[in-house]
Amino acid sequence: MSIAKKLVGQTAAYGLSSIVGRALNYLLVPIYTAVFLPEEYGVVSYLYAFVAFFNILYTYGMETAFFRFANKTGADQKKLYNEVLSIILCSSILFSGIIILASGAIADYIGYPEQQKYIIWLAIILAVDAIVSIPFAWLRLQNKAVKFASVKLANILLTVGANMFFLVLCRDIYQGEYLQSLRPLVTRVYNPAFGIGYIFLINLIANGMLIPMLWKEFSLFRFELNKELLRPMLVYAYPLLFMGLAGMVNEVIDRILLEEWLPENFYPGMSNMAAVGIYSACYKLSIFMTLAIQAFRYAAEPFFFSQAEDKNSPNTFAMVMKWFVLACALIFVFISVNLEDFAHLLRSESYRTGILVVPVLLLANLFLGVYYNLSVWFKLTDKTKFGTYISFGGAAVTIVFNLLLIPVLGYMGSAIATFICYFSMALVSYLLGNHHYPIPYPVKTIIGYILLAIALVWLALGIEIPNFWLRHAFHLAVTATFPVVIWLKERPRFLKF
Repeated sequence: MSIAKKLVGQTAAYGLSSIVGRALNYLLVPIYTAVFLPEEYGVVSYLYAFVAFFNILYTYGMETAFFRFANKTGADQKKLYNEVLSIILCSSILFSGIIILASGAIADYIGYPEQQKYIIWLAIILAVDAIVSIPFAWLRLQNKAVKFASVKLANILLTVGANMFFLVLCRDIYQGEYLQSLRPLVTRVYNPAFGIGYIFLINLIANGMLIPMLWKEFSLFRFELNKELLRPMLVYAYPLLFMGLAGMVNEVIDRILLEEWLPENFYPGMSNMAAVGIYSACYKLSIFMTLAIQAFRYAAEPFFFSQAEDKNSPNTFAMVMKWFVLACALIFVFISVNLEDFAHLLRSESYRTGILVVPVLLLANLFLGVYYNLSVWFKLTDKTKFGTYISFGGAAVTIVFNLLLIPVLGYMGSAIATFICYFSMALVSYLLGNHHYPIPYPVKTIIGYILLAIALVWLALGIEIPNFWLRHAFHLAVTATFPVVIWLKERPRFLKF
C-alpha cells in the first residue's frame, strides 16, 4: 500500500502544475470568448491543431524511451540524458528551420497568406517545447516533482498574466473603460488590430522563458551522439511516434475536419470557422478531466516502469485503475450535472450554443484515461507496436465517424466520434492485455460505477426544473449521490488505503 501512497503523492505534486496551473490558464477561456469572435478563436484552434501534430513529431517518442532505458539496471542516466537531449536538439533545429524557410508557402496553403509571422513563431515554439521536454523528463526521473511543478506553474502564470495585461488591462484602457490618463502609454505597447497575434506572441515569449528556468538542468548537459546507444532507443521509440501521431488525430483532427467537412450554413448565419471556435471553446470545459489524466500520467509513467519487476505489480496496477476511474467518474458527474454553471465561463452567449458536447467529451476523456492505464502492458513488455496498432485503429475510427457524423450532427458528431474512438481503444487494449500481460482489473465494479455516473448525468440533464433554486438543489443532490455511493461501498478499502 505504501507504493500506491507514493504514486498518489507524486500525482498530487505533478497535479499542482497541471491542475492548479491549468486552472489558472483556463482563465484565458473567458477572456478569449469575451474579446474574440468565434471565427477568430476558430483560427487559433485550427492552427494549434496542426501544432499538436508537430509536437509529437518533434519528440518522436524519445521522452518515453528515455524513461524506459534510464530505469534499466546499471543504466548510466546522465549519459542517456546527454544523448537524448543532443538528438532532440539537432532534430528540433532542423525541423523548425525547414518550417521557417517554408513559412510563406505554408501560410498560403492553409489559407492565411497574410499571417506568415504566426507560422514562424509557432516553429520556434515547437522547437523550444521539444528541447525543454527532456530536462522536464530528467526532473521526473529524479523525482523532483516540486521543481517540475514550480517551473510549469511559473510558466503558466506568466502566460496568463501577459494575456490579462494585453487583452484585459491594455484593451480596457485603450477603449476608455478606466485609467484614461494611461492611454497614451498603453498605445505604445498595445494595438487592437494585432488581435489574435497576442496569443501566439505571448506563447512564444513564455516558452522562451523556460530555458533560463531550467538552466540548472541544461548546465548538466554535454553534447553527445553515440549511434550505438541511440539505436535501440530509437527502435523502441519509433512505434511511439506513430502511436502519438495517431493519438493526436484522435485529439485534434475534429477541428480540422469541422472546418473542411461541415456543410455550408449548417448552423444558420455562422461560418465553418466560427463553428470550430465554438466547439473548441466548449471542448475547454472538458479540460478538468484532461488535466486529472495528465497529472496522473506524469507520475504513473515512471512509476509503472519502476514497479515492472515487482511480483505484486499486477495487483497494484489493478488497484490504481479502480481508484483512477472513480476519481474521473466523479469529475464527469460534477461538471456534467452542473453544466449550467460551468457554461458561464464562456462569456459570450454565442459560444454556449455548443455546450451539450461537454458531457460526451468528458466521458470520452474518461475512457482515454482508462486506455492510458491499460497501456502499461505493452510498454512493460516492450511490445509498443501494439500501441501503434491500437492508436492507428482509433485514428481510423475517429476519421470515419467524423466524416459520417459531422454532416448530420455538426460538432456533436465530432464529440460522439471522440467517445467512440476512446472507448474502442480502451476495449481493444484490455482484450489484448489480458492475453499478453494479465492484470486482475475489477471490471464489473468499474463498469458499474461508470454506468451509475452516466445514469446520474442523464437524470440531471433530462429533468427540466424552471425554478433556479430548486434546480440547483436538485443538481447538488444528484452530484452528492455519486460520492455517497462510493463511500458506502468502498469505505473499508478507502480507510485502509
